[in-house]
Amino acid sequence: MAPPPQTRGAPGSPSRSEQALRAFHEEDEIRKTYDLRLALRLWPFLRPQGHLLLVYLASTVALAGLSVSRPLVMRHGLDAAVLGGEGAGREFVNAGLGLLGLVALEQGFTFAQTLALQTAGARAMSALRLHVFRFLHRLRVGFFDDQPVGRLVTRVTNDADAIGDSFASGALNAIGDLLRLAGIVALMLALDPKLALIAFAALPPVGLLVNAIRRRARLAFREIRAKTARLNAFVNEQVIGMSVTQAYAREAAAQDEFDAINVGYRDANFRSIALESILDAAVEVVSSVCIAAVIWYAGYAGSGPGGGQRVSFGTLVAFVAYLEQFFTPIRDLAGRYTQFQSSLAGAERVFQLLDNRDEDAPKRATPAPAGDANLAFEFDRVDFAYKPGTPILRGLTLAARPGERIALVGPTGSGKTTVASLLLRLYDVQKGSVRAFGRDVTSLGREELRRQFSVVPQDVFLFPGTVADNVALGERDVDLKRVERALETIGALDIFARREGGLLAPVDERGQNFSAGERQLLAFARAVYRDAPVLVLDEATASVDSDTEARLQAALERLLEGRTALIIAHRLSTIRSVDRIVVLQKGEVVEEGPPDELARRGGLYARMLALQEAQPGAARETPARPARGPATAPAG
Repeated sequence: MAPPPQTRGAPGSPSRSEQALRAFHEEDEIRKTYDLRLALRLWPFLRPQGHLLLVYLASTVALAGLSVSRPLVMRHGLDAAVLGGEGAGREFVNAGLGLLGLVALEQGFTFAQTLALQTAGARAMSALRLHVFRFLHRLRVGFFDDQPVGRLVTRVTNDADAIGDSFASGALNAIGDLLRLAGIVALMLALDPKLALIAFAALPPVGLLVNAIRRRARLAFREIRAKTARLNAFVNEQVIGMSVTQAYAREAAAQDEFDAINVGYRDANFRSIALESILDAAVEVVSSVCIAAVIWYAGYAGSGPGGGQRVSFGTLVAFVAYLEQFFTPIRDLAGRYTQFQSSLAGAERVFQLLDNRDEDAPKRATPAPAGDANLAFEFDRVDFAYKPGTPILRGLTLAARPGERIALVGPTGSGKTTVASLLLRLYDVQKGSVRAFGRDVTSLGREELRRQFSVVPQDVFLFPGTVADNVALGERDVDLKRVERALETIGALDIFARREGGLLAPVDERGQNFSAGERQLLAFARAVYRDAPVLVLDEATASVDSDTEARLQAALERLLEGRTALIIAHRLSTIRSVDRIVVLQKGEVVEEGPPDELARRGGLYARMLALQEAQPGAARETPARPARGPATAPAG
């Protein structure tokens, strides 16, 4: 559904649209987490790649040693050439060949380092994405009621990719940078302590600047991740609700809302770019000042008034080379640090999701008291509310014998669909008990419980794949013969067999290449394929045309044969063949009995029946109709 149109409020107050966006998308307030703790939480995903990490560490150590050796070889060759003497030319040539060999070795180790690190990172992020995806399936349905789809998609894709960028961009090569820095400091002090101290005098300002930018960078990248999720959620919402947006001519209002979110995302990126630019520029300035200071001191020491100790040409060149090497890893560390902060911001959001403990139907540690095993299902004085203070069911008591057909009717919001959701344990009751075949649903595992039910909802969701995949939903291995029998049972085999590809015909996203009636037929075929003892149906033929409905009439009777059925009905003419009707009003049972008896009583059911029969075309009678399946946040 598209967002509501903007309305003006009190002066200075946010519009209704802004308030809705804030409530719908806002997730900027993420708790503070230490960098090390976040990094350690990634270790379980990296541990299986230990062999690649060892290759990476060995290559890093070798690269650090080779890179700090280059200036020494240069110094030796240049001093030999400047000072002259016997064999000076040969020494200079040997130094050049040695330098060439070092560079070749460095490139080989760089290849091994990059390949090992990025392969380990890609595999670890693949494992993380799979873990997050599996985790989403373990969360209860109520969790998704308040979560925009785009936000959750961002967690699985963009935020995980932000972590992976640490490996792809070489941000984790900071280990090698630190090793090189340690080696460079030691060698510079060994070559000339005075020159080294002059070079290091500019380090404190760099340290202070990095520390000042560190926290700001983390906040900036955290904001970018939040804005990305907000952007994705809004676009996802608008694409799904495009027909409503166009029908109500809300294009301009939607564009204004998107522009506000897009500008926020752009500005967040500007802030991170500005911080990174400041750090790069500052490091470059300090590097240039240090090199100038070293060259000045070398000239002053050799030709000053006091005639200080002369610095050899080779030593000066080596020092300048070391300073370049010294500030290169510092410059790299600055860039890698900002990338690392971006990755940690992504990790922060991923692990915030993984910290959610709102598990779907956890099995109770201590078994709940058993009920009557001769009942297919039972509601024992059940109270339930989606939100505190807004009760949906009040003391509901309802039981069904095996093979009994029960219809739930009542006004909108009376709790009909909620009953089906509680039976499948998509939500947990606040008070009372729900039992299936004598066992409390909290004592059963998710799969063990839900294998007892086949659900035919009014709004059918098809997944991308084939017709057979969607009929055999929930099965790893599709039995094509069984799929064929299921479609034949409901009288729909000819409809799908004549499609190009037959049972292997492709199903597009959300089944958009199938009509509403065809989708409903596939939902019936799913129920037949599953062959569960209890059927839960929800106005299951409301979306089909008269020809398709005629096909389903006989199929419904065969489908219900020998099974317990819970039928949620809106059109009362469809449930006259059930064994018992339960009438709900405001979450309570107000009437109960066979259809004919309730019609004679003159109560709520009789009034609803008379009202519907008075409507044109409402008298058409069709067989028993089944209940609404698992809804995400049903109101009734």
